[in-house]
Amino acid sequence: MAEGAGWQPPRPCEAYRAEWKLCRSAGHFLHHYYVHGERPACEQWRRDLDSCREWEERRSAKAQRSLCESEHRRVQAARKHTLVWTPRQSPPADWHLPLPQEEEDK
Repeated sequence: MAEGAGWQPPRPCEAYRAEWKLCRSAGHFLHHYYVHGERPACEQWRRDLDSCREWEERRSAKAQRSLCESEHRRVQAARKHTLVWTPRQSPPADWHLPLPQEEEDK
């Protein structure tokens, strides 16, 4: 992590605000509760927004560290999910043939 005035947050502060606002929205709450069975955790977005604003106002090293660690955790969490299917290296040999037509019940 580079200390100093040349460093910029990984995202603009407006992006953290938008993520926090989306996380707190009714639609997101209902979707997240339906899928995961629990309330969405929006606190980290708020902490990131506060850290971003603190960086912009005071160039705080603590805020810089907080943002870098938070983004690193997000990247690591995204990487831990494995693919469900193995990607193909080439198309199937019969990809160009017409699809079989199902007979309609009469």
